Amino acid sequence: MEISGKLDELERSLEEIERKMSDPSIGANPSDLQRLGKKHSEIVGVVNTYREYRKTLSRLEDARGLLHSGDPELNELAREEMNELEPRLEKLESELRILLLPKDPNDEKSVIVEIRAGTGGDEAALFAGDLFRMYSLFSENNGWKIEFLTSNETGIGGFREVVFKVDGHGAYSQLKFESGVHRVQRVPVTESSGRIHTSTATVAVLPEAEDVDIDIRQEDLRIDTYRASGAGGQHVNMTDSAVRITHLPSGIVVTCQDERSQLKNRVKAMNFLKAKLYDMEIREQQQKMAAERKGQVGTGDRSERIRTYNFPQNRVTDHRIGLTLYRLDSMMEGNLQEMISALVMADQSEKMRSMEG
Repeated sequence: MEISGKLDELERSLEEIERKMSDPSIGANPSDLQRLGKKHSEIVGVVNTYREYRKTLSRLEDARGLLHSGDPELNELAREEMNELEPRLEKLESELRILLLPKDPNDEKSVIVEIRAGTGGDEAALFAGDLFRMYSLFSENNGWKIEFLTSNETGIGGFREVVFKVDGHGAYSQLKFESGVHRVQRVPVTESSGRIHTSTATVAVLPEAEDVDIDIRQEDLRIDTYRASGAGGQHVNMTDSAVRITHLPSGIVVTCQDERSQLKNRVKAMNFLKAKLYDMEIREQQQKMAAERKGQVGTGDRSERIRTYNFPQNRVTDHRIGLTLYRLDSMMEGNLQEMISALVMADQSEKMRSMEG
């Protein structure tokens, strides 16, 4: 295996980290111990898989050595063991190649999700509401917490726009491929003739930015407050608690009105702004790295139509990887894992091809 040199190096690094972690002088320094612990957790899985690979390879070579022993019974046992070990070895090698792929530094982060109704009027707003519910249920299934930032509701239960945070370890790694245009085909509840309508909603998934990720100068901000209001007079606040922040250099505007406290809304709006600026920075870097973009599922363009939801046929199709599932009803109940796993695998395959090319 041509990657064994890299794996041997990682094994030596792990042994050195473990030696340092057991050193009492290092144990007395919490920051050093934390740094070593982080490195240890990053590579221990790869090294353990590599050790299992070596052990399996050794057993396979022993079995091959017995194949021509001259003893028919022993030959049969060797063949049985080879039939068991060869696919196991192949699977471990494939796992190791995936584990060695460059990691997305944002994968472990929480995310901020924006869903906006596109073409289709009220039906598009209802679809935006359906997508919000789908992501909420998926997040709940994963033990992640949903936190509203802002929303613009319609009187019939949909959203012209909804922005929320999904707070949970690894949320970005699971949701990052959801950015783009989602198209729905169905008969609206208001349609008396039974005609199928096509509507769209746009989803943007932004990794949460930490203070070390993005630096915002106070003089670049304009902060306005206003009175929050909801559809049909719901959730109306009698004080100017809603917050609008404009980042003057980029022109990005964010709002937050979910909390009754102006201070809480301001904190949430700042986090949203940081995420948008960080996302903009990431996209600029990606555009400069043409070779890197070849190893991505889809173009990453927010205007790209990524998926079609056909309700009459209970069908959902992801156009980037050509996957069609006839379980749309289940997906809308938050059972997204099959689709997301297929997207992750396709992304890994693209990255592996890019590295080999």
